Amino acid sequence: MNKPKIAVVGAGKVGSALACLLHRRGYPVAGIASRSISSAGRVARELHAGYTDRPEEVTREAGIVFITTPDREIAGVAAGIARREGFRPGQVVFHTSGVHSADEIDAVRRCGAFAASLHPLQSLADFKTALEHLPGSYFALEGDREALPVAEQIVKDLGGKSFFIAPEDKALYHAAAVIASNYLVSLMHLATGLYGRFGLTREEAFRALSPLVLGTINNIARVGPAAALTGPVSRGDGTTLEGHLEVLKEVGGLELEIYRRLGLYTVKVALEKGSISAGQGETLAGIFEEVKNNE
Repeated sequence: MNKPKIAVVGAGKVGSALACLLHRRGYPVAGIASRSISSAGRVARELHAGYTDRPEEVTREAGIVFITTPDREIAGVAAGIARREGFRPGQVVFHTSGVHSADEIDAVRRCGAFAASLHPLQSLADFKTALEHLPGSYFALEGDREALPVAEQIVKDLGGKSFFIAPEDKALYHAAAVIASNYLVSLMHLATGLYGRFGLTREEAFRALSPLVLGTINNIARVGPAAALTGPVSRGDGTTLEGHLEVLKEVGGLELEIYRRLGLYTVKVALEKGSISAGQGETLAGIFEEVKNNE
């Protein structure tokens, strides 16, 4: 079965990886467009495809267009291509933003093309990581019904899995992804920094904490988030928590508040797990609230 030609607008890590991966799976590449002609050329030469800093020159030739620019530029890029007649009826145009709906590229619809968002639920630090991690990932799909079967096929060809999301749920979907990924990075930065206060480098601290983190993730995968909870909140150990809060006062107000807020939420998780009683939950919550009241 012949695959439609693709064009990619935006030669960053996501766009470049999609172009390379889909080319390997039989999608001809009409061309790569980027504001940085050197970035476009780097990818296009590997694929023996054309490249340009005028996206309408390659989008006209494609059946599928990916707009993989930074989120703040998506609408403007789509509108600019539309003004220069770079879209045509029947095309499918995707953007890959996690937070914006397909309406962000509404300009393509006025040209008779179909609009959709196709967001990889994956952490992609660089091009090499994107090449490794995109295959097999989950993708959130949303947009025009005519475009969604195309999106499903693309995900299938990438060896991934997909689910559909309503436009109004994109922001909540993305917020949850940020908590699971970006804020995990921040928490590890915080934890490794605290270990530095008694002499470990951040690298040494990460090596020491990694087995704990990976073991926790494995436990979550095995039994679910609530059942995987261990530690002082799960045990109802208020004395230990009071000791933590006391020492964190010496570290800084932000660090103390992060611990306090996460502790309050963790009380809810422990109650869901059933490892503490309602009375114990009230006692622990009181410990966390008392710190705030004493500030």
